[in-house]
Amino acid sequence: MYHKKMTAALAIAVLGSTSAVALADEPGEGWITFEQAMEKAKAAGYTELHSLEVDDKSWEGKGLKADGKKYEFQMEGTTGKITVDEED
Repeated sequence: MYHKKMTAALAIAVLGSTSAVALADEPGEGWITFEQAMEKAKAAGYTELHSLEVDDKSWEGKGLKADGKKYEFQMEGTTGKITVDEED
């Protein structure tokens, strides 16, 4: 139950934030979903997402981690493996 509440809270934070979440390209065949990409970002320590979009062969996003700093990340489109995770 806690997991579902956290997922819903993150979705509300992402979709309700003043920064728009936009999909620049469409996910490819066999890609993880937008919701799965949000879960992967949360598992990587993101507490707030400011953007999450498809760019070429990866999901790319920006957000805050628990330390309060802004980070940007990339994850593989099909596996959700984080390939770039650096302070913005």
